[in-house]
Amino acid sequence: MDLRVIIVTRLGNGVAIAVNPDLIERAEATPDTVITLVDGHKLVVEEPLAQVVDLVRSWRASVAASALTLARYGEDDAATADDVSTAERSAHESTFGRVLRLPSREV
Repeated sequence: MDLRVIIVTRLGNGVAIAVNPDLIERAEATPDTVITLVDGHKLVVEEPLAQVVDLVRSWRASVAASALTLARYGEDDAATADDVSTAERSAHESTFGRVLRLPSREV
C-alpha cells in the first residue's frame, strides 16, 4: 500500500487515480463529488463525499501511526514483526490514537 496517496475513481471513465491528500483544498457534493486541489484543478470522482472524507481521515491516521512507530523505534532500528505489531496496538490505544480514530489493521 502506498501511504503517500489515496485512490479514487474518476467519474465517467472509471479510471483509478492517485491523489495526494495534502493537496486537497476542499471536496464537495454537487451532486457528484468534486475534489478541488490547492492549485485549482478539479477532479470529479465516483466516490461519495463521505467516502472521500473517510479515505483522507484514514490516510492521515496512518501517517500519524507511522510517526508514532518511528518515534518509538527509530528509523535505524530493525524492529521485529512482533515489535511493530505491539507498536501499532499501542498507537491505537494511546490518547492520540483514540482522538484520530486510527483505523484497525486487523485482517
